[in-house]
Amino acid sequence: MVARLSLIRRYAILGFIIVGYIIFQFTRQHPDVGRMSQKEGLRANSSQFTLEGEPFRILGGSIHYFRVPRAYWGDRLLKMRACGVNTLTTYVPWNLHEPERGVFNFQDQLDLKAYISLAAELGLWVILRPGPYICAEWDLGGLPSWLLRDPDMKLRTTYPGFTDAVDSFFDQLIQRVAPYQYSKGGPIIAVQVENKYGSYAKDIEYMPYIKEALLSRGIEELLLTSDNQDGRNLGGVNGVLETINFQKLSPEGFKYLDAIQPQKPKMVMEYWSGWFDLWGDLHHVFAAEDMVAIVTEILKQDASINFYMFHGGTNFGFMNGAFAIATPMPKPMVTSYDYDAPLSEAGDYTTKYTLLRNVLSRYHSEKLPEVPSLQARSVYEPVIIQKHLSLWESLQFTEKPLKSEKPVNMENLPVNNNNGQSNGYTLYETIIHSGGLLNSMNNVRDRALVFVDKLFVGVLDYKTLECALPDGKGERTLSLLVENSGRLNYGKLLDEQRKGLVGDIELNNTPLRDFIIHSLDMKPGFVNRLSASGQWNSVFQKPSFPGFFHGKLYVGGHPRDTFIRLPGWSKGVVFINGQNLGRYWSMGPQQTLYLPAPWLNRGNNQVVVFEEQEADGKIQFASEPDLGMTVDVQ
Repeated sequence: MVARLSLIRRYAILGFIIVGYIIFQFTRQHPDVGRMSQKEGLRANSSQFTLEGEPFRILGGSIHYFRVPRAYWGDRLLKMRACGVNTLTTYVPWNLHEPERGVFNFQDQLDLKAYISLAAELGLWVILRPGPYICAEWDLGGLPSWLLRDPDMKLRTTYPGFTDAVDSFFDQLIQRVAPYQYSKGGPIIAVQVENKYGSYAKDIEYMPYIKEALLSRGIEELLLTSDNQDGRNLGGVNGVLETINFQKLSPEGFKYLDAIQPQKPKMVMEYWSGWFDLWGDLHHVFAAEDMVAIVTEILKQDASINFYMFHGGTNFGFMNGAFAIATPMPKPMVTSYDYDAPLSEAGDYTTKYTLLRNVLSRYHSEKLPEVPSLQARSVYEPVIIQKHLSLWESLQFTEKPLKSEKPVNMENLPVNNNNGQSNGYTLYETIIHSGGLLNSMNNVRDRALVFVDKLFVGVLDYKTLECALPDGKGERTLSLLVENSGRLNYGKLLDEQRKGLVGDIELNNTPLRDFIIHSLDMKPGFVNRLSASGQWNSVFQKPSFPGFFHGKLYVGGHPRDTFIRLPGWSKGVVFINGQNLGRYWSMGPQQTLYLPAPWLNRGNNQVVVFEEQEADGKIQFASEPDLGMTVDVQ
């Protein structure tokens, strides 16, 4: 009996071996059969997308990890999913991930892998938009300013100085995100090739280069392009699905896609749910009912959609872009990136959210998740300003100044390991021997406060090119505090976005020479050195401007979100515990700054305000934002 069982066992093993060999030989000769047995990723082989071999409609929403405190990533993504969105889209800001050439940062707030993983955990697919250019109303469209140290730089072309830098960045970026592709078991179902290149279109070899840069580093998922209507004929590349961007539904857009891509899925990669704001303008809004009516029509036409933005967040720090199309005088973006989106800057539900959830629920076979609760708010007691330090006294905490015969622009200053200065202010000082007419020769980028012996005498910018200097005897110090208000993020003038003094300025028709140049990029290290120093003056002494003002915000219990109000202040920047909340400017439209709870501590919090010209004795708080008087998007 035992012998018989042993013989049966041998025959069974032999049979398994023979069957296995037959299957092996068959699949070698018919490799497609093996793949057919596996679930497929996102495909665009018919008029509808398919995912896992089944019809799939992308209901996407844009939330940028770099515009939302990391502690709130989960909150914002859960709220988006509860609205019926099934796909997260996000840009990748090169200038944050590689702040200095060859120095990469993918940690903490910039932990892209953690963001993608979180999206997967919460049931969202991901479309990655890695640029290298992102637009996004972001400084230089996300390109690092150190690229502009090359006087011959040609951004977004196959100029070797640009492609070498892109290759180096993609070497770092793609190895981090490739394992999160659908084919590897991750949530990334598509990757965008560049961004809105049709509106730029300087180099016919550029888009094929970017496509190959992605493929050669291991990107396997569906590739997409994204273009505004003005560039839809120029932004495509062979083998890549084209998508379109708009706000008001135009039949020409879908007709174009149907014509160039018959029997392919239609997608609005950026359906603009609102619009951005500029300093000196009004707060743009787009009526919820109008938006939802257009979204309903898009979905009726069997198209996929991505809401840009679903939640805008904030242009923290100095990272706002600037806008200029028909004029060489760019207007900087405000700090808030609320965008009149379905989720507000602070993560509140809006009328758009409620109406949109009702529409999107019709495209789900199961009931949508419950809507998460909102974050609590506090209106803290006003912070009383206790100390101040003049701009001139703060220079001891900056890097060693540069002595130069001629002005040097920010990007070419020998700071930050010779990567130049990206953002903030630069102080240019020289000796003058007379008064007279100071002419900027239109070389101020973007705005300069002018001082003689530390006394304010005027402003130079794109509109005001001249300033009268008072007469005086002997040697006097002329100082120009130049602010980079934000580089253009869109258009064909990106190559010209060097900041500071970009050429000569003249006094009485004679170019000024022999400058001492101080870099004031106001990074956290500088602000922390400033806060901890014993150099502060009592507020009982009359403060001089520009200057830094110091106070303490006491939080008695668990920190909560709030909004900072600065009535009586003019223009400047607010830092909380060393974190740059962004710019404020009394001209509006924005009148509050969002202060998220995760950046506050229980107990005392250090508040530092850099103010250019006028200060009140206190900083106030509010429970709701004030983004200014509204105007409908045209």
